[in-house]
Amino acid sequence: MTALFSRPGVTVSEENATLLVAGDVEVTLAADLAASGVKWLKQTELTTISLDFSRVEKASSVAISVLFEWLRICRQRGIQVQSILLSAPLHRLASLAELDALIEQPATTLAV
Repeated sequence: MTALFSRPGVTVSEENATLLVAGDVEVTLAADLAASGVKWLKQTELTTISLDFSRVEKASSVAISVLFEWLRICRQRGIQVQSILLSAPLHRLASLAELDALIEQPATTLAV
């Protein structure tokens, strides 16, 4: 596991071609958190990855925003997103905001 971002209460790491987010994603950390994943995505030579937000226990539109930023970079770089895992609270929020259909589609077809 490679740590990409770590602040009290939230981390981003890469493990086995998966970007993992754990903890509470707060507005004050959003830009740095997103940037850590963007930097990794721009440097990786992988063509297929997964995004794992299953360890984000608090529903947060900020976490969804970070997810869409990473999906946008994947699309730009031609990186296929094999799977996206959301915690139950994030899944409920995405569904409530009617974003779940976008998240469930392959990243290459997303218009974000």
